[in-house]
Amino acid sequence: MSEHILIIEDDPRLSEMLSEYLTTAKFEVTAHTRAKPALAWLAANQADAVILDLMLPDMDGLEVCRQLRAHSNIPVVMLTARGDAIDRIIGLELGADDYLPKPFEPRELLARLRAVLRRGGEAQRAANEVLRFGRLEIEPGAYGARLDGKACELTACQFDVLLMLARNAGRVLSREALMDATSGGQAEAFDRSIDVHMSRIRAAVEDDPKHPRRIITVRGAGYLFAKDQD
Repeated sequence: MSEHILIIEDDPRLSEMLSEYLTTAKFEVTAHTRAKPALAWLAANQADAVILDLMLPDMDGLEVCRQLRAHSNIPVVMLTARGDAIDRIIGLELGADDYLPKPFEPRELLARLRAVLRRGGEAQRAANEVLRFGRLEIEPGAYGARLDGKACELTACQFDVLLMLARNAGRVLSREALMDATSGGQAEAFDRSIDVHMSRIRAAVEDDPKHPRRIITVRGAGYLFAKDQD
């Protein structure tokens, strides 16, 4: 099935040109020259990505981007005037996936559009993945883990540590690597509690936390998440 692109661009000639070009590239296209009708259409229909002009007559494009991101993770490629560096920065901070200053080559827009669609697909697959290690299941998208079908009680920080270990199953991860990846820039504070976190993770996922078989301590090196589990 063809991917569906929503264009929100108030210049009729540019909108028509983009519609024709993307249709030739095997996309389905819906185009609107105003933001409010486009948002209304999107509320009742599905699109795989949005091409969004920041200069719209009925609503600021940055506000449109904010509303889109508040309700979905749909990829957004912004079209900006050449001198609007601040708008580009704000747009990216609001959650736009990429931007393209006008004037631009349609081939570059197509390449950027395909890139954000590919990244969006990869993110969706990651959100839907379930990591299975014997009786232990880890579900990144739901931020949860289950042992024998029963939810494991973990804080967000503890889940992040467990997930990093699981995604590197069979490799020894140092305490420093775990701290750098999960401390959010507060490694010193995290360092004082890493052992407490690990103890609680083991209490949640091990049959016998005093004799762990899933998360193994490698003395002087770090921790190893066992690939093969019962």
